[in-house]
Amino acid sequence: MTPQPLFYDSPEDALREVVHALGGNKAAGAMLRPELSADEAGKWVSDCLNPDRAQTFRPGHVLLLLRKGREIGCHAAANHLMREAGYADPVPVEPEDEKARLEREFIAAAKSLQSMAERLQRIGVRVAA
Repeated sequence: MTPQPLFYDSPEDALREVVHALGGNKAAGAMLRPELSADEAGKWVSDCLNPDRAQTFRPGHVLLLLRKGREIGCHAAANHLMREAGYADPVPVEPEDEKARLEREFIAAAKSLQSMAERLQRIGVRVAA
């Protein structure tokens, strides 16, 4: 992947970088608007990236672009949006890190529930298994 600029002038510019990294307007359009032909979807993406046009991405479209960009290592839009909102750059979570975190949370929750069940039983409340 080619190096990305540190800053973008607009959200559209940052999203354009992600769209380019995903293979261009047609490829991104087919992903975002599968009900349209590739040409129509590509034109729609182009219009959404043009601030002079009425078309805009819906929040779900932006989220999908952020997710797909993260998968391929293009963080242009995520970084731009966070910087413009006054946040530090986001740190991508690796899938294995996420899996490990969820496993730890699950184990902790299970232990907590077991402890609550034991306390309830001590005070005479019947707990279903």
